[in-house]
Amino acid sequence: MSHTQALCRFLADLAYEQLPEPVLARTEDLYLDWLASALASQGAHPIPLFERYAQKMGPSSGPAQVIVNGGSSSAYFAALVNGASSHLVEQDDLHNSSVLHPATVVFPAALAAAQDLGKSGRDLLLASVAGYEAGIRIGEFMGRSHYRIFHTTATVGTLAAAVAVGKLMDFNEEQFINLLGSAGTQAAGLWEFLRDAADSKQLHTAKAAADGLLAAYLTADGLTGARNILEGDQGLAAGMSTDAEPSKLSADLGRRWALLETSFKFHASCRHTHPAADALLEVMQREGLGAADIAHVETRVHQGAIDVLGRVTVPTSVHQAKFSMGTVLGLIAVHGKAGLTEFHQWALSDPAVSAFRDNVSMALDAEVDGAYPQRWLGRVIVSTVDGRSLHGAIDEPKGDPGNTLSRAELADKFQRLTQFSGARSPAQAHALIDKVWNLRNAASMAHWL
Repeated sequence: MSHTQALCRFLADLAYEQLPEPVLARTEDLYLDWLASALASQGAHPIPLFERYAQKMGPSSGPAQVIVNGGSSSAYFAALVNGASSHLVEQDDLHNSSVLHPATVVFPAALAAAQDLGKSGRDLLLASVAGYEAGIRIGEFMGRSHYRIFHTTATVGTLAAAVAVGKLMDFNEEQFINLLGSAGTQAAGLWEFLRDAADSKQLHTAKAAADGLLAAYLTADGLTGARNILEGDQGLAAGMSTDAEPSKLSADLGRRWALLETSFKFHASCRHTHPAADALLEVMQREGLGAADIAHVETRVHQGAIDVLGRVTVPTSVHQAKFSMGTVLGLIAVHGKAGLTEFHQWALSDPAVSAFRDNVSMALDAEVDGAYPQRWLGRVIVSTVDGRSLHGAIDEPKGDPGNTLSRAELADKFQRLTQFSGARSPAQAHALIDKVWNLRNAASMAHWL
């Protein structure tokens, strides 16, 4: 049996009763976190472009809900818009060792299909766990080399979304094999967009969610796909990786729940900036420093951070600023946090933030790079204006499994994100939070929002 076959057999056999309580609770938490990100993007560019496209090309209404505007459409177009909207504000989850944002591709596809197929909350949770477990393992299989050029959430995300929908359709092993073939051959998404502050990142997640759903619906109707799309001589790894490890596809299936390893995002920026941001905060609080006391910050980082963040020197949009190490640390130093409000008010307009940005550098660190991607270490060297050299070290950034967000903190984040966009009043947000934490008891996901 190949590693792909073993993965597909696990997915086919996985039952709700097998899911441990911590996995179910964590999935509800991840769903709440995803929903907050989707609602936070209401009205923000480029999400209305996706909404207009769905309105023009899809039905005017349908069984699946479009989160940002309260409308509805077919499952395909709802997944498309919801996939785009939940990846804009850079607050959606991340799994470290796969460097995958699972929520923004798994939940849009799973919710749209669950509403279309009349499935329950339990069905949605099971399907989402399947999507996370498969997507994370495929991301780990693809290796570090893949992420240097390809946006893993776009490529691997297509397969993760497909698996979630396939599980809702109760696929057998053979169907999952065909499903991966049809999803994998559509996998795409390149990092080049960051150089131009382009909007492609939202297109990546929109298409991953929608194309994963497309692959599942066609597979259910009898479409076949490549049987060895992951490990084959002309498959995904052959074309998109130089360090793929097939054994990671099937390692510890049913014993290691990779979903539990997923991190929540505390700062509203690229996750590669978070370890250094937390390390800088630690130094400033420990030494009682203000931004004016700091002459330079050297961040000691892994190569993946340099590959992604090194493309951005002087950001020209708020979204691009979230991929600027200097801007993120500037907001932390000058304003004390790097949340949505700080980015929109100060990232591009505050001279103090810009000045601080120009005094931040990145340097490859052997310890940090050796730990990545399993662990994202934060290391900074802060040079003060009075000549001191201060070191900061964080081994688990805020939001990591060992330093996670509590349900109270997740509820606070939900309130902040929905109030930022005006998508929900505090009372409405509170009611929605309670609804998510009772997701397993929902008899039907139809009209759930």
